[in-house]
Amino acid sequence: MSSILPMLLLVTPAATFRRSALNARRCLTSRRGLLTLAIETSCDDTSVAIVEKTKKDSRSAAKIHFLENVTADTRAHRGIHPIIALESHQDNLATLVQKALNYLPESKTGDGIKLADGTRRRLPDFISATRGPGMRSNLSVGLDTGKALSLAWQIPMVGVHHMQAHLLTPGLVSCLENEAKADDPPAMTPEFPFLSILVSGGHTTLVHSKGLTDHSILASSEDIAIGEALDKSARDILPDSLLREAKSTMYGKSLEQFVFPNGKADFADYTPPETRGKEITKRVSDWGWYVTTPFANTRILQFSFSSIASMVGKIVQNKDTNIEMSQPERVDLGREAMRVCFEHLASRTVIALETLRPHNNGTNDIKTLVVSGGVAANQFLMKVLTSFLEMRGFGHIKIVAPPPYLCTDNAAMIGWAGIEMFEAGFRSELSCRPLRKWTLDPKADDGGILGPGGWIQER
Repeated sequence: MSSILPMLLLVTPAATFRRSALNARRCLTSRRGLLTLAIETSCDDTSVAIVEKTKKDSRSAAKIHFLENVTADTRAHRGIHPIIALESHQDNLATLVQKALNYLPESKTGDGIKLADGTRRRLPDFISATRGPGMRSNLSVGLDTGKALSLAWQIPMVGVHHMQAHLLTPGLVSCLENEAKADDPPAMTPEFPFLSILVSGGHTTLVHSKGLTDHSILASSEDIAIGEALDKSARDILPDSLLREAKSTMYGKSLEQFVFPNGKADFADYTPPETRGKEITKRVSDWGWYVTTPFANTRILQFSFSSIASMVGKIVQNKDTNIEMSQPERVDLGREAMRVCFEHLASRTVIALETLRPHNNGTNDIKTLVVSGGVAANQFLMKVLTSFLEMRGFGHIKIVAPPPYLCTDNAAMIGWAGIEMFEAGFRSELSCRPLRKWTLDPKADDGGILGPGGWIQER
């Protein structure tokens, strides 16, 4: 924080600590938009963004004035190393915040933040910072920085739920499109209710969202996340030369490039199983091995991916130690690991959609499936989901996924979720603490997304 403090002193306070929801709406109906500085430090990505929501020709629009990420280099450990990730946040966050200040819109009134070069910038209306879920020590770096900025600038703060931010990202995307294409028809934001699949290295969750803070968890992974399963499988499948060349420990992305070098053309002929019975049929490869589908004989709404990673590891280890696994076999194994992971995900999504039908007089009011998180950038996943929905009678449901740079952990999505919560009248107390576990479901024993504590709600 030491490099930030000199900047904080050059401030003319332009906002009271408690700004009502009415004032937030007034910001949007005037030429001046609702502006936030956002911070994300839940895992190994240090990210800062400047996000603004405006009105453009009576439609909601958005600008990302600044967005930059720094990912901790933990390749030597072939996975996320908590201490190295924490030190990366400590090394980089203050520098990113200081850099972001230069991208704040210029002040039209002569007040706001005076930078070292003498220019004045608009004071953000509030601070957005990830509160959870995530690694508690890492979250503390970002949350405490957010509190310091909130106190120094005398503006409110919103402690953002990381997973809520992922599922609200399509709204940010549509508003960015409205800003860029003012003459076109307005981009459609997913309307509640909708389903979300949140897929990343740390989460696999199927969510039924009926409102901004009204979310029901339909299914989640009780062991490891789908992203972790793909990363572990990749470490066994990829040749050592490719592992050494990888720029991060997100080896699942490298695996996708390895097994599908021609992109969509390599899986254009993919056809999903027509029935549940065919879905659980064991497929023995030309090499003699097979990967079993998790929960093959049940319709339980739950995910499990640890067995897939374990089977891949055993297949590689059981090869004759004197015979190196050939590249064609590695490609086939990688494709099969992905297919089983993605079909398991798609199958449980279809079961959830079928389960929701009786509660809506036999119809289904879900029109959108939001896919977000780092794994959402995988094009084969999108092919499997689309094909599954079409084959099982849900072809009318639109699948929406943010562009890759907004799929992975980033502060822009944190800023957008903060804006949505701020507009709804939510603020965070400066006494709020980071939450390692924090469910989205407000009906949970701990109050879910609205608890435990730390909220001021203004109407």
